[in-house]
Amino acid sequence: QVQLVESGGGLVQAGGSLRLSCAASGRTFSSYDMGWFRQSPGKEREFVAAITRSGSSTDYADSVKGRFTISRHNAKNTVYLQMNSLKPEDTAVYYCAGRTASDSAFAHWGQGTQVTVSS
Repeated sequence: QVQLVESGGGLVQAGGSLRLSCAASGRTFSSYDMGWFRQSPGKEREFVAAITRSGSSTDYADSVKGRFTISRHNAKNTVYLQMNSLKPEDTAVYYCAGRTASDSAFAHWGQGTQVTVSS
């Protein structure tokens, strides 16, 4: 079972950039589709972006398309989320998650990293 640890969160002004990283333990990282989700106070967790095992295909929430980029480096067991043109509404705890072919949904979660965008 993979264990996931996020990093890279912090405080940034609107219009700024951050890059989140999610480091995975184990030697089977390349067998996991990976995703980023976020949760703001009082709101449900929402999908942000996802990338397939090989990195050949990505998907984004409409709210972040054109601003965020998900990528992965399987040899480093790491998935990234590059966030540009940040807005105050992007403020949330960001979680990375993994899903194998046998999982019906993202089943493996990190502890989250806080991103705060000031106006």
